Amino acid sequence: MRKIAVFIALILFVSCNKKSEINSEISDIDITFDIERFDLMFNNTSEENLLELKTAYPFLFSKSIPDSIWVARLSDSLQKGLRNEVKNTFSNIKPLQTEIENLFKHLKYFDKTFNTPRVISIISDVDYRTKVKVTDSIVLVGLDTYLGKEHKYYQNIYEYIKQNMEKSQIVSDLATQYAFKYIYQSRPRTFLDEMVYHGKALYFKDKVIPFKTNAEKIGYTEVDLVWAQENEQYIWENFVENQLLYDTDSKLVSRFINPAPFSKFGLQLDSESPGEIGKYIGWQIVIAYMENNNVSLLDMLKKEPTEIFNNSKFKPRK
Repeated sequence: MRKIAVFIALILFVSCNKKSEINSEISDIDITFDIERFDLMFNNTSEENLLELKTAYPFLFSKSIPDSIWVARLSDSLQKGLRNEVKNTFSNIKPLQTEIENLFKHLKYFDKTFNTPRVISIISDVDYRTKVKVTDSIVLVGLDTYLGKEHKYYQNIYEYIKQNMEKSQIVSDLATQYAFKYIYQSRPRTFLDEMVYHGKALYFKDKVIPFKTNAEKIGYTEVDLVWAQENEQYIWENFVENQLLYDTDSKLVSRFINPAPFSKFGLQLDSESPGEIGKYIGWQIVIAYMENNNVSLLDMLKKEPTEIFNNSKFKPRK
């Protein structure tokens, strides 16, 4: 028994030492950028200076919209109110910049070809369906979609959507969009395909934003996450017993993958469950796969779902 205890202690020591080395290497990565506050620039501009702003940020001004519309927005009371709410909520942008910098350092660690993009904050007319946009060279963040779930401008938005309209979710949403850029697999056909696809994204977030909580990564409350963990075995049994894994019914996506107030098992306890429970299960499958296989993060993102599932040795927690 003593030899076993010493062996386990040695493994833990080596593991912790390796993790410390990785953290130190990531910390030393040089990432330089400033969040370009286009939202403030537009708020402070005038009809006379509009052309100058359009010249600096042509990609933020649709050619199909005449200047008269932009000028009208400058003086519109609702638009001014929204811009001022963003200005007040994000008066100190440094904490957000630090989190995004941390994300970029982790991306650079796993992908040496990663180039730091421009990061631009905008007002998006509370477009909560597209809160952030990511390209190879530009990141856009709609700050007006992160004013806090209790904000007066969000009164007519569903609760399950509002709960993630918090500034703490910005870097998590960015990490999700980057995950989608790195993930490759054949077009999802089955429910298992969908679960593993989103499981890959969540595992990717484990690696590139380890400083965020698991609840923040998946967009759950802590209560939601505990429910998922405590009921993991029953969720899995439901999926298996109803032969859902290889089912191609598109309704399964709306029942268990898409954002929703709760998941739809067709049981009395549905209202107690968080939405998107299929993503959570996919996450656990990918975690199991990575624990039982010597595969790099980027290589895993290219594996097909059946390969990941068949080699995961996944067993739900009891």
